[in-house]
Amino acid sequence: MLHHRKVASRRTAQILIQMIASVILVTFFAIDGAPTSVPASIVHVGGADIEVSFERGDLNLPRNSILGWISKSACAVTEYYGRFPVRHLKIDIVPVEKGQGVVFGRTFVPDRTATIRVMVARSATASDLGEDWIMTHEMVHLAFPQVPREHHWIEEGIATYVEPIARAQVGDLRAEKVWRDLVDGLPHGLPAPGDQGLDHTHTWGRTYWGGALFCTIADVEIHLRTKNKFGLQDALRAIAKNTNMEQEWPLTRALKTGDDATGVPVLIELYDKMKDAPVDPDLTKLWKELGIKVSGDSVAFDRSAPLASIVSSIMAPRSGTTICGSDGK
Repeated sequence: MLHHRKVASRRTAQILIQMIASVILVTFFAIDGAPTSVPASIVHVGGADIEVSFERGDLNLPRNSILGWISKSACAVTEYYGRFPVRHLKIDIVPVEKGQGVVFGRTFVPDRTATIRVMVARSATASDLGEDWIMTHEMVHLAFPQVPREHHWIEEGIATYVEPIARAQVGDLRAEKVWRDLVDGLPHGLPAPGDQGLDHTHTWGRTYWGGALFCTIADVEIHLRTKNKFGLQDALRAIAKNTNMEQEWPLTRALKTGDDATGVPVLIELYDKMKDAPVDPDLTKLWKELGIKVSGDSVAFDRSAPLASIVSSIMAPRSGTTICGSDGK
């Protein structure tokens, strides 16, 4: 088994592969797939009907393993948002000969119906599915409206930040891994020389990790200003309650909806600071204040740190969430 630090680095590399593949394979994922070899299956989670189709090709895994993986990912998203973001979702599983585990995914809305297409290596194992983050990442996209292209960083940033926290809240990931990945990943989101802000700098690092950096700062600040009564999760729940990926919104409308739910204008204020300027936060100082201490290939939590309660609040499941696997009503 890989050491924790190597796993974190591999995940960062996989995020880079996701961006490169999304550019290369947009046409592939936008067209209709080959005829399915078996009838579609329906998975019910969080009030949603998830229609799962398998394109022609062989997988070493039994079909029920794939459906269980999808259900588990949907469960994490349901618990984070309080319900699944859309009422109906199509998922196309595309077997491929090359690659390892879950290779690539893309979420889009053809014909006004949310669709996720995921390539899975023929040789994928149950262990690969257990460690996968891509399916949850793609499902998180469903909970935010489509925004103009210059704001792509917010879509990818939310998915990058929320996915591990959502999985941790349902017990699928350890909190130590969530924060170690942030410690390792967020420096990729810091501005480089010549940076012109998140809306104008569309590199891999600024798109995925720059967006996650925005989310991290926002989450901490919302908790700080509301004394842990609210966090980014509450803002994102409010947005998801009013819209989803099947709709198009101006970014400022989405951010204001989140701010209205928490009672503090953190999202709008932070966006105004970061959209056109290379904001460079002191991450070393942030980790110290939060009590996040690198310890070998993991992290340790200093409960005496000034903002340590914020870490606990971010990671804690919200009360009153939809019970996973229910009809969501």
